[in-house]
Amino acid sequence: MLISLDMTGEEPLYLQLRNAIVLAIGSKRLREGEGLPSVRQLAEDLGINAMTVNKAYTLLKDQGFIEIDRRQGAKVLVAGEAHPHFPERWQEQLTLLLAEGYARGLGRKELLEIYETLCNNLLPEGETD
Repeated sequence: MLISLDMTGEEPLYLQLRNAIVLAIGSKRLREGEGLPSVRQLAEDLGINAMTVNKAYTLLKDQGFIEIDRRQGAKVLVAGEAHPHFPERWQEQLTLLLAEGYARGLGRKELLEIYETLCNNLLPEGETD
């Protein structure tokens, strides 16, 4: 799993890591049931504190993206097992992003084009949603 973090950026490292893993799951680079590196191994690979990785994994678990088993480690959850409040939370975030786009002068057509491009770029070629 190739992850790059911005060590000098304003966004906390645990959120960058969480977002990178969600992107990998959403783009199907990480598949259902696929194991993630151990906290210790990923921390070492990325050159960050194990507590940072643990915090990202805990957030991913709480949000229903992964499951953690002491014996088998962290694994990607089946897509249908969404967090119970996911649709509302996702709509709130998307509404805010759309409002930011409108506030910055983007129109409906531009926002829809961006959405379409992002959807097409997210999945590997030949993969459908």
